[in-house]
Amino acid sequence: MLYHLDFHVEYPDTMSQKELFKIWAKEADAALGAKSAGVVVDLWKCVGTRRVIAIVNVDTPDMLDQILLDLPIMQEMGQDVQVEVTPLRRYEDFAADVKARLN
Repeated sequence: MLYHLDFHVEYPDTMSQKELFKIWAKEADAALGAKSAGVVVDLWKCVGTRRVIAIVNVDTPDMLDQILLDLPIMQEMGQDVQVEVTPLRRYEDFAADVKARLN
């Protein structure tokens, strides 16, 4: 199943930017490793904000939940990370469904 993930990362006043970057560097290694493994289809960093968008391909919602809980950024500062999750349907499948309904 494909999912659109929209990460919004905040950090508390007590954390320096350097501390945030150390955590984010671990997260980047994990994300790029998951991309190499095929779990992450692709991902983007939004310019000028602490926002990352990813498309992931996992077998079940349970697996996605487990992956999210294990992310370095979630383990170290999960209270400051919001993730919006949207299940996706391949457009080709939707188009075929619509056409079949016309018959």
